[in-house]
Amino acid sequence: MALFMYMVTRPNMLFAALLTGIIIVLQLTEIFRFVSQTNRKLTRFLESVKYSDFISGFASDNKLGKSFKDLNIAFNEVLEAFRRARSEKEEHGQYLNTVVQQVRTGILSFDTEGNVQLVNANAKKFLGITNIKNIHELIHINPKLYHSINSVESGKSELYKGSNELYLTIQSTELRIRGTDVKLVTLQNIQPELQQQELEAWQNLTRVLRHEIMNSITPISSLTSTLREILDHDMEKKADHYELQQEGAEDLREGLSTIENRSRGLIKFIDAYREYTSLPKPKMATVRLKDLLEHVAQLMKTELKKTHINFHYSCSSEYLTIQADVEMIEQVLINLLKNAIEALAETEKPVLEMTGFYDENAVIIQIRDNGSGIIKEALEHIFVPFYTTKRQGSGIGLSLSRQIMQMHNGSITVVSEPDVETIFTLRF
Repeated sequence: MALFMYMVTRPNMLFAALLTGIIIVLQLTEIFRFVSQTNRKLTRFLESVKYSDFISGFASDNKLGKSFKDLNIAFNEVLEAFRRARSEKEEHGQYLNTVVQQVRTGILSFDTEGNVQLVNANAKKFLGITNIKNIHELIHINPKLYHSINSVESGKSELYKGSNELYLTIQSTELRIRGTDVKLVTLQNIQPELQQQELEAWQNLTRVLRHEIMNSITPISSLTSTLREILDHDMEKKADHYELQQEGAEDLREGLSTIENRSRGLIKFIDAYREYTSLPKPKMATVRLKDLLEHVAQLMKTELKKTHINFHYSCSSEYLTIQADVEMIEQVLINLLKNAIEALAETEKPVLEMTGFYDENAVIIQIRDNGSGIIKEALEHIFVPFYTTKRQGSGIGLSLSRQIMQMHNGSITVVSEPDVETIFTLRF
């Protein structure tokens, strides 16, 4: 263009200036076409990425030069990478969707407005619907289940009992996805497990009842037969009265005494069964853990003075509290402490500890002793009603303790190494 301006100022170079001007116009046109074509290519590439169109490629203008060829190769490689990523994402999504649909657990998620984002086949089955778009639709179908799903707190579980003996454990987790709060709910049908546990519980209870009743009825029946024989052979009729020899009278007295004792034992057993099956509903209140442990220790003070046991209790914090029925939990702790005292009867240096602390999102009470302990074979049965390893035990103390802890939505567990240590753990 500088040459063109120079030629224009020279009268004898007008033709050359005209020729140069034509060349300039052609060059500008070519530059415009080149830039436009490049922009169209970039726009097409970006639109392919935007709309996930990774099928089309770039190669038609490779003849325009090495730069275009390299650019096309780079575009095609980027689209291929996107294509592979999308394929892997779809495969992964399909895999997760298959897993979600096939698991036995019902899975349901919805946002704060109730819009359902995910629901699998088992969740639909438990909800009793074929399709649901908003969780509020469940109000008209199953209001009880709707209330249970909405009321369950994040990280906790709730038991739902439906029709046809359907038992569901409902658990929830709160998430935040793309700026939206989402509640993820799982529904687990525990009916088969409950039926199996119920069957085993009834079998264990029937076995214990049969054993205890037969232990009482068999000698009573045998003694009754023996006493009748004594009356038939040793009793003589004398005019208007009967006479019984001294030996027969003593046998009769001893037999009747045995029947009386066995009858009392059977009545005691039945009373224990009635106590186990008629626990009142706990009256919940906020209880300071330190005060609870101090009161239990005070109650056991007199009994512990009769022994040589080194007993101490502690609480990790003065501010720890639990929701509990004080009398029921005291009953559990006293029962465990009495068991520990009995286990320490023949220990040389007896040690008994009762501690309270906070661990793993729960308040813990532990009772530890270094007594005789519990053998491995008995650990599996000590919480079974009427199972006991003691001669004078009723076998309901630990089963009552477990029942009380279950009524408090807690648990009781035990670990024991005979003659080393035994630890009972109450978790609230």
